[in-house]
Amino acid sequence: MAHHHVTSADIAINGDHLEPSKVSKVKTIAAIIAAIGTVVSLYLLFFGPEKIQGTYAYSWLFAFYFFLTLSIGGCFWTLLHNVSNSGWGTSVRRTYENLGSTYPWMFLFGLPLFCPHVQHFLYEWMNVHRGAHGGDVKEHLHHVNHLLLNKHWFMNIPFWYGRVAFYFIGLSLVIIGLRKLSTDQDTDPNPGTKRLFRARFHSTYTLIIFALTITFTGFDFMMGLDYTWFSTMWGVYLFAGAALNSMAVIVIVCTWLKSQGHLKHVTGPEHFHIMGKLMLAFTIFWAYVSFSQFFLIWYAGITEETRYFLIRNTGNWNIAMIALVFGHFVVPFVVLLQAWLKRNPKTLAIVAVYTLCMHVLDHYLISIPERGVSLGNINRAVFGDIQVSIPGAFWGDIFAFVTIGSAFLFFLLRAIGQHSLYPCRDPRILESANHSN
Repeated sequence: MAHHHVTSADIAINGDHLEPSKVSKVKTIAAIIAAIGTVVSLYLLFFGPEKIQGTYAYSWLFAFYFFLTLSIGGCFWTLLHNVSNSGWGTSVRRTYENLGSTYPWMFLFGLPLFCPHVQHFLYEWMNVHRGAHGGDVKEHLHHVNHLLLNKHWFMNIPFWYGRVAFYFIGLSLVIIGLRKLSTDQDTDPNPGTKRLFRARFHSTYTLIIFALTITFTGFDFMMGLDYTWFSTMWGVYLFAGAALNSMAVIVIVCTWLKSQGHLKHVTGPEHFHIMGKLMLAFTIFWAYVSFSQFFLIWYAGITEETRYFLIRNTGNWNIAMIALVFGHFVVPFVVLLQAWLKRNPKTLAIVAVYTLCMHVLDHYLISIPERGVSLGNINRAVFGDIQVSIPGAFWGDIFAFVTIGSAFLFFLLRAIGQHSLYPCRDPRILESANHSN
């Protein structure tokens, strides 16, 4: 419960705004790093030595999709809050919206993946399709690859571009519209409940767009790295990680804002307790889905399915996979069981930082082990024999991660500073501020 019963007198009529000077230096540094890193990255992707172009394409994809999942997660929590008509979440809803609003900007960093030059290194199935040289693709596949012929209805290049455009435009319009609906209420002299009903209505059917986005971006960007592999649980697996770690970002942001003297009357231990419980729930859900995926695939023993785990249990990747089991599930599960910890913003924020580190490991294992295998298949003369790791390539992984991470930080801080830090004229703000578990 809050330190005292919050009344309307405690809620500032114009809301709570972040002082620009508090983040201007960080924003400037982040923008400079992102700008320089992007220019260098474009050079490495398109004009560097062929071997560097190939390895860095995987670095860029890893960093891009990692931060995209956090943005998609922000959209999810915004939609869920509206659909469930949550009272407690009103105090932190603006943080959901601010995180989700980074989605259009993060997706722009995926534009290099639209270029055939970059696709050449990432998606072998596209190379097979383009091998038709303007002829009948299905006839070409009939002679060279029957597996791709069976998947042609889905894995064809025009449909791939169409799907990706849909993800970008669709979810961008959803989060921009919902955020505008929310922020306009802050300056409405007669706010009422009209916008709440509109937000709730528009969040129902647009949840379908969210579900398609998290599922099929995972198929098209990540599973497509190996067109022979498939898993019916892949979309749910990625969703679990995105929901968990976007909530971790929300916890970190709210903790930081409170340390700066913001959200003073509207958030307290009860709100962090609930966010901690949501992190615990999705930690368990992630473990359940990932184990189920592994168990069903390994037990069935189908070559096209087990390939994914065989690669990640070769070389030293198996050590990282074992670390993921304990680090991503066992440790946070035991820690987040503690009620006192979830009620303390600082300790919960530490756990949130830790889960984000595990999310990095998770997505590194999703994308990077495919690098040596795929590049070896594409051009052994340039990239050498097929291998599960390429020495020295991790420097590119770090560079791409820092570049896109800096951009993510810039756009998140920019969004946080644009409007009130909580919906000050939402009719449920007092209910949220006085919430008790």
